[in-house]
Amino acid sequence: MNAADLIIEDDSWSCVRGKTKLVESLISEAYSQIDGPDAGVVAVLLTSDDAVADLNERFRQKSGPTNVLSFPAAETSDNHLGDIALAWGVVKSEADERGLPLQDHLAHLVLHGFLHLQGYDHQTDDEAELMEALEIRILAALGIANPYAAAGGAPDSQRHD
Repeated sequence: MNAADLIIEDDSWSCVRGKTKLVESLISEAYSQIDGPDAGVVAVLLTSDDAVADLNERFRQKSGPTNVLSFPAAETSDNHLGDIALAWGVVKSEADERGLPLQDHLAHLVLHGFLHLQGYDHQTDDEAELMEALEIRILAALGIANPYAAAGGAPDSQRHD
């Protein structure tokens, strides 16, 4: 079973209309476009900068919030692929700075986190090109513009985790 479980921990996210359908559509489209995807339920946590900063410190030994974190489930997890956590303030600020619709930036970051759960990464130029091309293709299938074309290039790749 492939599904997304949306958990809203910070009320600030309430201004994003249609977020449940957006996340479900995004995950469904991603599953359809990835070769041999790992199946399972993905938990997507929409939370605060403070909560993401805490997760970032506890699990990555990095201080401060980041836009998105991905946590693969343990191999023994039954039908759970992993968790994705997004920080309200960071995501909102980035969307505003780049002139992107908040829903589109949210979609991009959820997809980015989901691809990490599928084993994609961006540690090398080749990996980054492959991951970005896949993101662009999946987002386009949902009518969302290329996020890397906004504001003259790729978003802060060091902030994507």
